[in-house]
Amino acid sequence: MTIGITGREATAVPGATRSARDGGITAPRRRRHWGRSLIPWAFLAPALLLFLYFKFIPMAEGIRLSLYKVQPFLGDIFVGMDNYAAVLDDTAFQEAAYHTVVLAFGQTFGSMVVGFFLALLLEGQAKSLWFVRSAVFLPVVAATAVVGEIWRVLYFPDPNGFLNEVLSWVGAGPSTFLDHPDTALTSVMMVGIWKHAPYDMVLILAGLAGIDREQYEASALDGTTVFQRLWYVTLPALRPVITILLTLAAIRGLRVFTEVYVLTGGGPAGATSVWMTTVFSRGFEKNDIGVASAASVMLFLVTFLLTVIVQVWRRAREAR
Repeated sequence: MTIGITGREATAVPGATRSARDGGITAPRRRRHWGRSLIPWAFLAPALLLFLYFKFIPMAEGIRLSLYKVQPFLGDIFVGMDNYAAVLDDTAFQEAAYHTVVLAFGQTFGSMVVGFFLALLLEGQAKSLWFVRSAVFLPVVAATAVVGEIWRVLYFPDPNGFLNEVLSWVGAGPSTFLDHPDTALTSVMMVGIWKHAPYDMVLILAGLAGIDREQYEASALDGTTVFQRLWYVTLPALRPVITILLTLAAIRGLRVFTEVYVLTGGGPAGATSVWMTTVFSRGFEKNDIGVASAASVMLFLVTFLLTVIVQVWRRAREAR
């Protein structure tokens, strides 16, 4: 009788011991696991708070204001989608949309073409190239407002202006540049290409570095020309980079503001007015915050939709 009890107790004690032992070890492990998983969020928390306060909350407030007729000190009046209808019916926004698309198209493809040729020129392993690449990249890191002021001086329309003086050396000019509606938008476009082409160059250089050199050697043995190697080897290999560049440059072009505002302010006679300068004028000069917010929300939706379309198209091509 005693032996049976002792046996059951003996068999029960190890189980209880294992249960106590497992419980005693698992709980600290879980606490350590949760502690380790929270460490990255602790480092991200300051940046997330800044983004929340300075970006996401203002975005939500802008969406809210787009549905109201904003009247400071008098109370906002809910108008629903009337502000969006006002944007679509406004001729100023229609002209600004046309100028924005033209400017975005010209800057996107102009900067990509110039960046591509710069990448071809500066590709290589020579140690001296780092200095040239750094010098070429300087326009990207320069403040846009400063770049705009410098180019405004260069574009001085007098025959003795810098660029007009250079044009006179080859028997051209003088040009009015920013002071005439026919040349103002093109002049602004050239500034955008000059500033953004080095950024495209860096991404294309990264893509060129990943191309297998054996492809060039094989194509050279087949007797292809330089142009054929670029068309059939280089460009297909750069397709992912080009897709990224198109997306970034198109969004950048649609949101252009600073260089236009500094160079022309949307003039002369509205010839360079773009979407964002019209939003700025409507919101801060005419105090129509509701319509300006609606226009900003529409621009955000267009850029978001453009990004989604490009990504879906890219994944569909990769799946083939």
